[in-house]
Amino acid sequence: MALDGPAERRDELVQVEMGNGNGVAPPQPLRPAGRPAAATAPYLDRRLRLNPNAEHKPQDYSDVRGEYAPVVYSALERHLPPSLLDADRDVKLHFMRDILARYWPQGERNKVQRHKEYRQRILHLYKPLHEELYNMHPSEFFLPTFLEAVRSNSEESFRSFMTEPIPGVYTFAMLQPTFCEMLLEEVENFEKWVHAMKFKIMRPNTMNKYGAVLDDFGLEAMLNQFMEQFVAPISRVFYPEVGGGTLDSHHAFVVEYGKDRDVELGFHVDDSEVTLNVCLGKQFSGGELYFRGIRCENHVNSETQHEAVLHRGRHRHGARAISSGLRINLLLWCRSSVFREMKKYQKDFPTWCGECQREKRGRQSQCVKATKMTFASFG
Repeated sequence: MALDGPAERRDELVQVEMGNGNGVAPPQPLRPAGRPAAATAPYLDRRLRLNPNAEHKPQDYSDVRGEYAPVVYSALERHLPPSLLDADRDVKLHFMRDILARYWPQGERNKVQRHKEYRQRILHLYKPLHEELYNMHPSEFFLPTFLEAVRSNSEESFRSFMTEPIPGVYTFAMLQPTFCEMLLEEVENFEKWVHAMKFKIMRPNTMNKYGAVLDDFGLEAMLNQFMEQFVAPISRVFYPEVGGGTLDSHHAFVVEYGKDRDVELGFHVDDSEVTLNVCLGKQFSGGELYFRGIRCENHVNSETQHEAVLHRGRHRHGARAISSGLRINLLLWCRSSVFREMKKYQKDFPTWCGECQREKRGRQSQCVKATKMTFASFG
């Protein structure tokens, strides 16, 4: 769960002016090699909409291949300027790729390409233990009470099966025990296979030395449905201010804690907008999660059973040391490319960062004091 993603890349390519006027496009933005200038030049001075056009129906991008999933383009299209909404799909696609390219400088693209080749090699050779895990079967994966709440799709139905031990952190029963057991067996089978094949296993992040990335051995499509159909409806209700309504990609993995594994996980934030954390087992004691407050990038380091935990990725947390046994957790980092693009043009985040809220109250207090002193001087 470490903050493991690439650093903010504000100046890699074209800066697109935002709908709230906070972003400014440079006079001569760079264009990726081979990109036809005529396709995007007339639109480079256009602004993205801060709020999506809910009535607009995005075009189908399912045939588009590249670093981003088709759903990313569909989500971003709703934020395009009105003059672009009715343009040809290729024009919109070029425009959106110019925006998204800043996330992928050449060095990062090379790294992604190597990982893609690594993943393709595994998918070609690895034989799954439980084939049924690789396609979504809601009634076999989720508890009936959870499915009923998602079908109702209302805040009332969600709260009916949740508890909120800490503001913004929700716990609830979600997964069928058989699903958890099969997933554990699949991960164990994959790790044994990797060892036998003498492959190098890619660890989930820089803080966990044990565990596996589930997307690497074929579970990506199923877990994308998992996010879109069963996490996004909840996050849309409880986390709209951090992109909960525009989740479009994920990073899914398991982590392992035990005597001969990782023992604990230090205080950190996740590289996600919304995180789902589910304890899969096995027998253990200790290893509890703890939370301390939600922070933006500027304030991350300021002081301060099969159950699922849902929280904002920026909610600072850690895992206490495990005292015995083996604990394995499923982590689903849910991300919103639209939210990440938008927040680059904001200086502070008082709607969700506790420290930004404190600073805003301080500024307001100083303003009130200054106003009172001004009136007093006239008295």
